[in-house]
Amino acid sequence: MVGNPELRAVMADLGLTRADLARLINHELVALGCPGTLTVRTVATWLSGQSRWPQGRIRTALQRALKRTPEQLGFIPPRTTRSRVLPEEPVLRRDLLAASAAAALPTAITSRGQAVGHTDVDRLQESLRALTALDDHRGRHGSLEAAALTGSEQALGKVERTISDSVRRRLYSLAADYTATAAFSCIDDRRLDDAERHFETALRLAGLGSDHVTAMRVFNCLSMVGYQRNKPGAALSAAWAAQNAQASRRDPLLASLAHARAAIAHSTAGDRQAALRCLGQARDALGRADGRERPTWTDFYGPAELFALSAVVHQHLGNSAEAESASHRALAGISPQFRRNRASATARLALAQLGQGEIEQAAATATSVYVLMSDDQLPPRLRTLLGDFHRGLITLAPTSAVTREWTDRIRAQGEAQ
Repeated sequence: MVGNPELRAVMADLGLTRADLARLINHELVALGCPGTLTVRTVATWLSGQSRWPQGRIRTALQRALKRTPEQLGFIPPRTTRSRVLPEEPVLRRDLLAASAAAALPTAITSRGQAVGHTDVDRLQESLRALTALDDHRGRHGSLEAAALTGSEQALGKVERTISDSVRRRLYSLAADYTATAAFSCIDDRRLDDAERHFETALRLAGLGSDHVTAMRVFNCLSMVGYQRNKPGAALSAAWAAQNAQASRRDPLLASLAHARAAIAHSTAGDRQAALRCLGQARDALGRADGRERPTWTDFYGPAELFALSAVVHQHLGNSAEAESASHRALAGISPQFRRNRASATARLALAQLGQGEIEQAAATATSVYVLMSDDQLPPRLRTLLGDFHRGLITLAPTSAVTREWTDRIRAQGEAQ
């Protein structure tokens, strides 16, 4: 036998070091009324294959700790013991000692069922990726928030069955990410009170999971909430928190996104110099970004999305030509998988064209938003942008044929939806 690959694989999946496993087994030995004196060196002999079958009480403690039989852990019993069961302590004394000691043990050690490992977390992570892809394509829809909250509950429901800190942190982090996804769906639906409530929960869970990236995501989204509430001060405070988050200090891409949010907040407040300065900082930081692995929610952000956010800044500053140019560059680079973002950039392009008096072109561009989103219902956040366009068109050319045609079209779209 060359080593014990089964035990090694289980330890890796559960996130256990040799010292962790020795500690867990010693807890169980104490619960069985035995001295907890197992050493890391003994675990090393198991992994190397030098020891192929643990002794009686240690074997029982190992099985209790990992919720698996010795054979499932790759151990091979001696021939003389394969057909008989070794005598154990009297049941009454063993159970009494176990009951008294269990109260002092972590819940995860004494819970029933097989311990949760990294493989279980990976499966939940795949479901989150699917939800994120759906959000990228369609935006807010009826079941996304509920599905995300269900995923968070499933992750939290597994916390009590973990026996390692690394798996426990991953579960809290995943629950935070699921909850933040639910909150973002509320932003798209313009249910901002619900969004803030979910973000508060997500931030707490991110802290429990030591997840600095999701914490930054929360602050970034809270800046969006401040923007939608037309509260530049709140939007700027959240953007500053995103800039100062540990994840942003470590990752230029996240820092770039935080600077872009600050630029939007400054532009909303009418601070041209600060807004343009923040845009420059966002471009500089993005130029330093590398290809490291990141959560799927960050996939939307890159040069094209920065152009889209720049268009928002220029629109608020009254730079319609610059906003149109930035929107065109955004649409040239935003991937088709981010259909909702492409639709938003298209609506911004229509607003920029309208700001330059290009009524017919602007109406045609705005109409293409409906074509892009096909038969899917427009998220309220996108409908709000088109509502801004509608009011602007009526103000600019209230009696034109273009305005009448546009009004008839959106009325028909509204009835269809």
